[in-house]
Amino acid sequence: MTVMEQRGAYRPSPPPAWQPRTDPAPLLPDAEPYRVLGTEAVAKADPELLRRLYAQLVLGRRYNIQATALTKQGRLAVYPSSTGQEACEVAAALCLQERDWLFPSYRDTLAVVARGVDPVEALTLLRGDWHTGYDPHEHRVAPLSTPLATQLPHAVGLAHAARLKGDDVVALAMVGDGGTSEGDFHEALNFAAVWQAPVVFLVQNNGFAISVPLAKQTAAPSLAHKAVGYGMPGRLVDGNDAAAVHEVLSDAVRHAREGGGPTLVEAVTYRIDAHTNADDATRYRGDAEIEAWRAHDPVQILERDLTERGLLDEGGIATAREDAEAMAARLRERMNQDAPLDPMDLFAHVYAEPTPQLREQQAQLRAELQAEAEEGVAR
Repeated sequence: MTVMEQRGAYRPSPPPAWQPRTDPAPLLPDAEPYRVLGTEAVAKADPELLRRLYAQLVLGRRYNIQATALTKQGRLAVYPSSTGQEACEVAAALCLQERDWLFPSYRDTLAVVARGVDPVEALTLLRGDWHTGYDPHEHRVAPLSTPLATQLPHAVGLAHAARLKGDDVVALAMVGDGGTSEGDFHEALNFAAVWQAPVVFLVQNNGFAISVPLAKQTAAPSLAHKAVGYGMPGRLVDGNDAAAVHEVLSDAVRHAREGGGPTLVEAVTYRIDAHTNADDATRYRGDAEIEAWRAHDPVQILERDLTERGLLDEGGIATAREDAEAMAARLRERMNQDAPLDPMDLFAHVYAEPTPQLREQQAQLRAELQAEAEEGVAR
């Protein structure tokens, strides 16, 4: 008999006091991603909301294209495009109320802009300029997080603190499928469920963690199934269906606000562009796969649905595209201007009270800059 067989032969019953604390059945996601567009559910959707989503998707697509072009012109150091994922980005921003908080990852620049952050300020970090680029408190948007999943525990902490203070606040944290392989993901979901924190986790499953496909990251039926292990509901949604993503996230936000605790939402989508402008995606995926997803483009499927139901005409499409072009022109103009940089900003916002070492370094840099200036005048 093997060791495993020996272990299996002895199965003591748990103590009588032990009882499952949660029935797992209600926590499990649907077998297939939830959809609205192209189904009977679309008849219940608010036409004004659908038109607003469409306008934001068109703006978002143009924003991604323009930002990618800026990297080729040397105006951006790097840009992680969210082309193909615009429905997730826009829905995440629009489902929140003004007092709520958004915790984005580095690919969620579009969500940050849709939340109201200045488009240029949202790109400041990716441009290589100082600090976050925008005031997180002004728009309730945390800094863009480059390390994977580190923003998730922050979202849980803020949501838990808000509840303890009696504030009616929900935090929505965005992460990619690659981020679910990080320890921060586990810790955040575990604490959120134990504390019943008002937080929503949105996983944008775009198929790849850089070049690593999902199948090499997890054997779970879906990422949404991971929710049951932490004791929270899991939802599976078509990430390219803007109406469906907005509905599912709105339900999760409402559930959290009413004291129901956290929800894990997996939005199944696809990253059409490469990981960043520095990535060669042809090394790990083929054109046929990309083209298949282009047929399920979030902008096109919403435009087609609205047009077929008489909620959008050629004039409305033209207006949305013109607004997007105007936004892109303003973005180009402003990004072509060099940002005024002060070397002394290196010491700003590091500590509330600068350390002796920082004060020493600050004085040394100030002296060097002054000496250079005096030398320039002497010449």
